[in-house]
Amino acid sequence: MPDSRFLVGVVSGAAVVLVLGGVGTRLASTTESTTRLDRFDTVTVDGRKALAPNIVAGRTESLYHPLPWVGTKVTVSCPAGLKAVAGATLTCAGHRSDGTTIDIPVRVISATDTRITWTFER
Repeated sequence: MPDSRFLVGVVSGAAVVLVLGGVGTRLASTTESTTRLDRFDTVTVDGRKALAPNIVAGRTESLYHPLPWVGTKVTVSCPAGLKAVAGATLTCAGHRSDGTTIDIPVRVISATDTRITWTFER
């Protein structure tokens, strides 16, 4: 019987590690961001407040590949600011190390005068 208890302990321990790893991966692989709209992070696009393109690109790049097993390592650039209007969209470019480029659609979920919540597709 001691061998079977050991085996149950090992299997249970492995299951706990897998569950915690899965939860950690899920938390680290988010594609949603809430960013403040202040004088440092804001530009104007078509007369409306917008999140600066370098802020969108930097945050997208950092979230696109948070862990070695999540996403693909890319360098991101965005052509314009992301309008602080719910439903607004923007397509940023992701540049892989092999020279290929991918489109990264970005969409505003909600916006106020001081905050914008947005997401991108991986």
